Amino acid sequence: DHTPITATGGGGLDPIPRKHNYKSASLLQTHQPKEPQTPLSPQEKAKILELALVTKRAPQFPGSIFVQSSGDSSLPPLNTLFRESPDGGDDVDEDVLLRAVEIRRKVTAEILKEALMKKGKFGITYATSLVRILPDFIDYVMIEAAAMKRLPEFEDSMFNFRARTVIEDSNVVMLVRWLKHNALSYNRIAKLICKTKGNLESIRRLADWLKTVHVKGEFIGTVMLRAGDNIFERSNEELDEIVDYLESKGVRREWMGFVIGRCSCLLCFSMEELKTRVNFYLDMGMDYKDFGTMVYDCPKALGFFTLEEMREKVNYLKEFDLNDKELGKLLAFKPDLMCCSIEERWKPLVKYLYYLGIPKRGMRKILVVKPIIFCIDLESNIVKKVQFFQDLGVRDDAIGNMLAKFPPLLTYSLYKKIRPVVIFLMTRAGVSKKNIAKVIALGPELLGCSISQKLEVHMKYYLSLGIRVWQLGEMIADFPMLLRYNLDVIRPKYIYLRRTMVRPLLDIIEFPRFFSYSLEGRIIPRHKMMVENRVTFKLRSMLPCSDEEFRKKVDDAVQRRLKFESRVNDSSLSDSRKPDGEALDVSESPDCSKIATESSYSGSEDSMSPSQSESAISAPHHL
Repeated sequence: DHTPITATGGGGLDPIPRKHNYKSASLLQTHQPKEPQTPLSPQEKAKILELALVTKRAPQFPGSIFVQSSGDSSLPPLNTLFRESPDGGDDVDEDVLLRAVEIRRKVTAEILKEALMKKGKFGITYATSLVRILPDFIDYVMIEAAAMKRLPEFEDSMFNFRARTVIEDSNVVMLVRWLKHNALSYNRIAKLICKTKGNLESIRRLADWLKTVHVKGEFIGTVMLRAGDNIFERSNEELDEIVDYLESKGVRREWMGFVIGRCSCLLCFSMEELKTRVNFYLDMGMDYKDFGTMVYDCPKALGFFTLEEMREKVNYLKEFDLNDKELGKLLAFKPDLMCCSIEERWKPLVKYLYYLGIPKRGMRKILVVKPIIFCIDLESNIVKKVQFFQDLGVRDDAIGNMLAKFPPLLTYSLYKKIRPVVIFLMTRAGVSKKNIAKVIALGPELLGCSISQKLEVHMKYYLSLGIRVWQLGEMIADFPMLLRYNLDVIRPKYIYLRRTMVRPLLDIIEFPRFFSYSLEGRIIPRHKMMVENRVTFKLRSMLPCSDEEFRKKVDDAVQRRLKFESRVNDSSLSDSRKPDGEALDVSESPDCSKIATESSYSGSEDSMSPSQSESAISAPHHL
């Protein structure tokens, strides 16, 4: 019943054999010319592409528009989808072509994700996240799989099979597992894979080489990512040449891992460029030892900036009257200067220091003594400290003098160092609010002292001598450095003053600068000179002057004493010749000369009070 019957030339009926699921023979009209195909709509073209390129085909069901079988003649040839005209013209439909490439890219991504999940044992979330940021590698796999079509053994294979073959040959799944084992995130793994441009074996080769130069495992991935694009194209011999050259210029072998970890771009330089950069610093008079230390302290100073930027910064620093040798020592001591911006860091700082009244010579001192000041932030660090000093009552010109006198002041923490010291001076050391600005202006070094180990120990010592708190505050206001001297130096001076010189405690309170003079070099020699000449002076007149001025003072005091003694002797002789009076024998009064000397000094500005002078001049009797 189901076999079609056709008429023959003789008038008979011959049955035509029919195969299973073949179309009806009545539809086969081979004798009629084939009609041209009607153009397909864009929606139909997209549907055909999706059916031809998807990895998994949807099951066929009755009533489907297109038979989802590549061998079905009802499905239009795929190459006709990319042409605008159905007659086979050369005009290519770019939109459809791009659509086909995009679908093929999605197919490749699904294959890669499937390989990561099955062979790499990664979760679906990790595999999806990794594949999403691997567009370059997916394109590489897609291109290689398409190129394999030309090989005889893959001529009849499907694209999916060729893509799986490329992924297996690249060994990308095991590489991802190894990189993840070395604590690299999937973002860094994706960047490394895309950076190799398909040469995945170079990652393992470079990682093994980095271990030989003491790069720690946790920094290997960072070095490969931060290096230049040609890092995976360089051979081990080229990398060894760079390391050997740096080692010959003073960079120790055990430092290489730290240097490369902080400035991996050094591995991408050619030998000519590397030698130019090294000679840039050596020409400043820097020896190999200083150069190696500089590179270890700040590797970016050698390889992070361009040669033009480096020359510009050096020329700017030379404007502070620094020659090449001084500049070489400065950069060897603080190479972080090369990492600072001229426009954003140095020029605003110089302008602000000039506003505070610091001359160019003072800025040069700041740069040489504490170059880190040119590296710290102006607004968040320096301005706040200057504002704090202004709130205490320190004038702007005095602040400029403070900074020029003691540059490390700007490197101290405002809330951990400066403010606690100021509070200690005002609350426990007796410095009044009126004198605190004077103390800071005269002794900014106090703000860098430790409270528990320095200031408090000195305060307790002075109070133990019998000095009251308010008196100590006045002494600090007169001489702020009183709290900075070593107690081992202060004690012998105090003992000599009290026991040998026999001076009262009030002398120290009136002249606390006494502790700043050398005991062996000034105090003892001048005291002996006064004892030998039987004269005495206040500490304020005894110590500050030079040796010549002091000798002149002593000579003048001796002359005055001799004149006074001669007048006393004359008056005594005249009194002894009086008929009715009882003469006084000068020889019987051993203290006559002392009394006369005291009287001669009673009107002098440099002399002491009679009671103090008596105790001081009588010192030889105790020696």
